[in-house]
Order: sequence, then C-alpha cells, then structure tokens
Amino acid sequence: MAESSQAPPPASSSTPSRYRFDSRPVANPLAIVQGSQGDSHWRFSLLDDVVLRYEWSPDGAFEDRASTFALFRHFDAPAFETVDTKTHLCIRTSSFELRCDRTEFSPTSLQIRGRDRDWRWQYDGQSYGDLGGTTRTLDGVDGRMPLAPGLASRLKPYSVLDDSESMLFEANGWIGTRKPGRKDGYFFLFGTRHANAVRFLYALSGAPPLLPRWVLGNWWSRYHEYSGREYLALMDKFQQHQIPFSVGVIDMDWHLVDIPSKYGTGWTGYTWNEALFPDPEAFLTELHKRGLRVALNDHPADGVRSFEQLYEKMAEALGRDTSQGEAIDFDCCDREFMDAYFDVLKARLEDQGVDFWWIDWQQGDESKMPGVDPLWVLNHFHFLTSMRNAKTLEQPMTFSRYAGPGSHRYPVGFSGDTVISWESLQFQPEFTATASNIGYGWWSHDIGGHWGGLRSNELTARWVQLGCFSPVLRLHSTKNPWNSKEPWNFEPETERIMSRFLRLRHCLIPFLYTMSARATYDGEPLVQPLYWKHADRPDHCYSYPNQYYFGPNLLVAPITQPTSPCTLLAAVPVWLPGTASRYVDLLRPSLVYTARDRPLLLHRPLSTLPVLAPEGTILVLDAPALYAPPLRHGVARPTALEIWLVVGASGTFTLVEEPTSPTPAISPIPPRHTLSTVPIAWDQPTGTLTIGPASHPPAPKTARAPGAFSTVIDLGTAPSEWLAKPGERYQLALGEGKELNRVDIEAWIGEVIRRAETPYAQKDEIWEVVMGDATRPVGERVRRLWAMEGVDEALKGAVMEVWASDGRAEGNAVGWEVWKGEEGEVDEDEGLGWETEDGYYVVSESEE
Repeated sequence: MAESSQAPPPASSSTPSRYRFDSRPVANPLAIVQGSQGDSHWRFSLLDDVVLRYEWSPDGAFEDRASTFALFRHFDAPAFETVDTKTHLCIRTSSFELRCDRTEFSPTSLQIRGRDRDWRWQYDGQSYGDLGGTTRTLDGVDGRMPLAPGLASRLKPYSVLDDSESMLFEANGWIGTRKPGRKDGYFFLFGTRHANAVRFLYALSGAPPLLPRWVLGNWWSRYHEYSGREYLALMDKFQQHQIPFSVGVIDMDWHLVDIPSKYGTGWTGYTWNEALFPDPEAFLTELHKRGLRVALNDHPADGVRSFEQLYEKMAEALGRDTSQGEAIDFDCCDREFMDAYFDVLKARLEDQGVDFWWIDWQQGDESKMPGVDPLWVLNHFHFLTSMRNAKTLEQPMTFSRYAGPGSHRYPVGFSGDTVISWESLQFQPEFTATASNIGYGWWSHDIGGHWGGLRSNELTARWVQLGCFSPVLRLHSTKNPWNSKEPWNFEPETERIMSRFLRLRHCLIPFLYTMSARATYDGEPLVQPLYWKHADRPDHCYSYPNQYYFGPNLLVAPITQPTSPCTLLAAVPVWLPGTASRYVDLLRPSLVYTARDRPLLLHRPLSTLPVLAPEGTILVLDAPALYAPPLRHGVARPTALEIWLVVGASGTFTLVEEPTSPTPAISPIPPRHTLSTVPIAWDQPTGTLTIGPASHPPAPKTARAPGAFSTVIDLGTAPSEWLAKPGERYQLALGEGKELNRVDIEAWIGEVIRRAETPYAQKDEIWEVVMGDATRPVGERVRRLWAMEGVDEALKGAVMEVWASDGRAEGNAVGWEVWKGEEGEVDEDEGLGWETEDGYYVVSESEE
C-alpha cells in the first residue's frame, strides 16, 4: 500500500490554531484520469491499486478541497493502464477494471469488475459495507439497530463510501460547501483484508490521535444536581473505598437551568449556578488536586441569552446591540460567532480550570449552509481549539457524538443515552467492535445504562465488566434519585465486583496507553471483530459478534444475559481460533482451553467474565494499582509495573508510555520517537524473559501472576538502574519446559455440581454418569449425560465446558463436546454427529 505524504497547509503565524490542521487533499496528478463529453465530466484518481476515487461533474470542475472524510488524497501513483475507445473509457489495475461510458454516473454507465470477472459493482450513489460501521447515537435504542456501512464486507470483495454530501474545508481552515449536482465517492477493494482497509482509511482520512493517558482510566458522570461540596465529598468517598477515577464529568446542572420562561429552556448555559458552585475556580482546583481532569456538559443550540454573565462580552466581540436583550443565536456557519464562542465563552471557563468539553449536540444535522452539519463543526473546532490547553491536556481532546466517516480524528465518542436493559447490554459489545470497520475505535458508553429499565444488581455488574474491557469506562445515569452507579449503593457482592473491575481498569492503563499508540501509529484499533484476523474461517469468525479482540491477542467475551437459577452461572458462546494451541482465562487462570479451532459455551459466575489469552501473551499492568493501597485518583505514571506471562509459546510486547519531555506545542500525533518504550520478550524454548533495552524508560518491576489454582511463578524484582543505561537488557531465566497447569477436571466438575441449585439425588446421578466409571468410553458418558431427563440444560453445559476444556487433562472430553440448543436432540442411533441451527451449540466427532 502506498504511503501518503502528509504536510501541513501553508499558514501565517497569526492564524489561530483551530484553523490549522495537516492535510494534503490534492491527488497525485500522475494518478488521475479525467475527461469530458458535452456536459458530462468525469475524473478518476487511483489512490492505490485497490482504492479509487470517482467523481462526476455537470460543470467541468472537480473538488480538491479536503472533506471531513478525506484529508490526504496524495499517494504514490500505482501501475495502471487506460484504454479509451469510442464508446467507453477503461482503466485497469492489477486488481480491477473500470468501465465508464462517459455519461452521468449510473448503474449502466459506471461499473467496476474484478480482473477475474467473478464480481461486478455498479454505481448507485450509495455506500456499501455489509458488515456495518457505526451510527451517530444510541439515544432511545433498546437493543439492536441498523448501522451505517463501514469498509468491511463479507458478501462482496469491495466496499464503497459515497462522499458527495460531506462538509468541506477551505484553504484557510474554515468550512466550505459543495457544488450541488456533483458526485464524489471512493471504491475500496480489500476483500477480507479488513484491517488493511482501515489502515488505508487512516492514511486517507488521518490517523486517530494519541489519547492523553488519563482518558483511559475511570470516568465518573451522573446527570444530577450536585453542589461543588457534594461532588468533592463523593470523590473523597471513592478514594476511601479505594476506587480510582481519572475524569470527573459535570452534567448540565453546573450552569443555570431554572431560568425565566421568556428565555426558553435551560438546556443551554454558560453561567455557573452559584447556589451550587459559589466558587467555581476553587472547586475545579480541588478536583485537579485530587488528580482528576474535568469536563463540563454543553448543549450549545440556544446560543447566548441576555441572562448569561458573558452576554455583554459576547455582544461586544460580535458588535451586537444589547439594548433589547436579544439572544445571540448559535450559528456554526458564522466564523465570527464561532471565534467568540471559543475565545469568550469557552476560554473564560477554561481559564477557571475546565479541561475539556462534553459536546451534547442533539439538534439534528442541518445549518444555514447546505451540507454543513453543526456536529461536525463543533467536533472539529473543539478538538483543534483544545490544543491551547496544553498545560493540562497533554494532547488535544474532545468528547462528543459520531458525525460520520472521519470522526475517528476527534475522540472520545459519546454513544448517547443508553436504555437500561439486557437488550442494550447485549448489543454494545458488537456495536463497539463493528465501529472499528469505519476506524472509530474510542467509543464511550453509558456504562450501567442511562435511563428507563429497572434496578438490577446483576445487569449493572455485567455492564461494568464490559466497561473494564471497553475503549473508555464511563459510569453514567440519568437524573433520578434511585439511579446512580456508586458501588456501595448496590448489594455487597455487586459492590465487590464493581469495585474490583474499576480497580482493574486502572491496573490496565499501561497496556491501554500502549494500545492507544498502536492505534495511532500502526492503524490497529483497540477493539477488533474476530473476522479481522480470521476471515479464512468464515464458518466461525462471523458467528460470534459479541466476542472481540482487545489488543493484539486478548479475546474478550462479555456476558450479556442473566445467570441460570440452577447453575448460578451465565453462559456465553465463544470460538477459540486455532492460531494458538491453548488459551487461559486471565481472570480464572486455572481454566485452560485447548483451541483446536472450535466453539465452546463458557459459563461464569457473576464475579467474572472470560478474558482469554493465548500462550505467549505478555500483559503489563500498573503494579501499585494491584497491590499498593491507598489508591489515588488520576493516572500518574506507575512506580512499578507487573508482568503477566502466559507460558507455552514465545511472545513479545513493547510497552509504550508518554513522552518524557513533551514539547510545549502539543500535536494530535507527536513524533513516535518521543515516546518511552520498553520491549519485553519471552523465549519459550530457553525459558528466558528479556526486558529492554529501554528508551526513555519508566521504572519496571516484575511480579507474580494472579489467581487461585494457577501456576504462579515469582519473577522477582528487576532493578530500575539498568534501564538508565543505553542498550542494557535485564534477563530472567525461568527454566525450560514451562507450561500452563493442566485443568483438574474432576475437581472443577465437582465444583460445578456442588454449586448447582438442583436436588441432591440428581447431583449423585450426574456425578455417577460423568465420573463414576472412568472405564466407560468418554463418548458414551457424554451421550448419557445429555440423555438424562430432568437435568437442567445449563447444568449439562457447565459440566461439559470443564470436561471438554483441556485436551491434556486426564479424562477430558475434548472432541466429544456437546452444547444442546433449544431444538436439538442427541440421536442415540447416530451417535455424536448432531448440530443445531443456532450456530454455536455443537457436537463433534472425536479425533482420538
């Protein structure tokens, strides 16, 4: 794939920072084919041998300004040939052939087909990507919803993005509009190389920026009428409970909301409610002292009305007459208004200590200029303007809704007011993973749900577990005295679970920051669907939408359904790719699973969820957040690191940390060489762990792996002094032949049966069938288990999971596994060869 040569546009030193951003929107002239016939004009830009931009114009001119989607159209020209006949224009690359009859684009006038002619695309003015992308908001959505297309397709080898209606940027950085009637789109031919498609998207549209480290910790948000004193007391109580936060979000009650009816509603406001916050600067200072960054909610649609403290200053900046008290309307198309919006309204509040803004725009996608979406304008200029907060932000930052393709340049995304229901929870893992198909990798959901529904300890605990393994963990809830997410407001077991996963989230920050760097510099979103890596297994990779990669090799399967009243466990279907021999559950490391490219049905108590790591995994965590209370708010760089090593195969991991000496002028993408790095490698044949050489290093420490019933190797403490020496490495010789513990199947099955709330006599019967006579063939015992009448299907499945977990364990049933579906039946005559229609309950023939 050709690389884009990116250079900033020329700008004078007096140009405000919010109008300067890198772009190179004009395509390489060596890659352009264009022509005209009468009043039909066309232009094709070959950005790569598998990526094409197609344009049609009735007026003979074409668009070379940057759009919200495409900032960098200049690539090295690929090899191609052009054949111009009397009836058609043909363009051929190594991958496709384009045919155009020179008339206005239509399904018959513009077509692209594969060189082997096994597929054909016909222009229809629509975007296409049948695996989906994402959507603007989940407001009011209870369960699944249709998603706009991304760049990943299963049914066709191509994807298409129509860019004809998007907003543009002028050379001076201000917004522009398109000439009506023109057609503009992009054709991508990546087949099942979904990750490559998104990497090209980043090259064309701009990479996602490197996040400030504190974004990756816990966020507290609640729509509630807090006073400053109450909010600080709450943060102190979290600290007393050893629950760390890095971001405090203040919802709309920070400003005046109870206003005279003549002014309209109180949703928009820029004047502190002094009854709640008598000294805003002192309040914000105290939050900063506690290690928190602060965001205020902003609904800007109603503009600035005469009751606002800054009304006169806004009017003065805009040259408005204030004698009649007329409101200053919000107008995203008025550059003078937007300058005053940032430099009068926002700057004053930022000077008081506001770090960034939650842009809560809900008023549609139209403005005074055709094709200009106010959400796009707000996201773009808030992000660029946030660079002036260099002392507190380290990196530019915004928090708002998704506005369309290209929005990945403005993290973090607010997915909307989530309905509190199991249906909402069930959709969020898939929704988060699918967003990566359009490059949108940093969704922030209302963890625990926002409104509606009912109180459920179990649902809340499961949602927080998902949040821990989501891009951003932000607790939130609507204005209701009974609806809040403080762990101590729930039952003791739920409180323990929520607290544990909120602490674990802060332990993961070294890993998560490394993943942010991976997304920015390598084009790899944190969360990825299975089919990104395993499209060669279409029989499995598309069947588990709620299972996803979290980083390069962790497989996470959030539990999104209630527990069984019989087993006290909840089930989740997973698939174990055969790219590894075995996987261990990091949160229950006594459970090891032979991969064999097979489906499984995993069962977990409320306290945990499956986080599966293949052999060779190296996970680096913040050690003090694990073992060294008291925990503090904020995300200070750790004084010690902990390494979790999954033995059994060699592996590598390079830890990335913030620049040790950031330059005063921050950038969305700082030079990669300014980041601290520590490479870590595990060599399985020799049993050697190597750390370093470090570049601008932190002070690492290795420690033990967690969990009961697991192999625990104390790696000891690596001294930090050696890291200061260029080229130095630190090695630990752990010995050859290290392997994961073998699952004690008998003990685990006994535990499953013991916990089940089922008759004691039935427990005896199940044990007798499964373990009573080890001389019986495993397949026969599996058949007998599933033929037992009156035994809950969930209990059979939970026993089966452990029995068929580890192919090395004595008495295992790997190869004979059965998970019975609602309509499935075991055929006694045919033996084990039965499969249901639901896609994951399977019986397989033994390969023994």
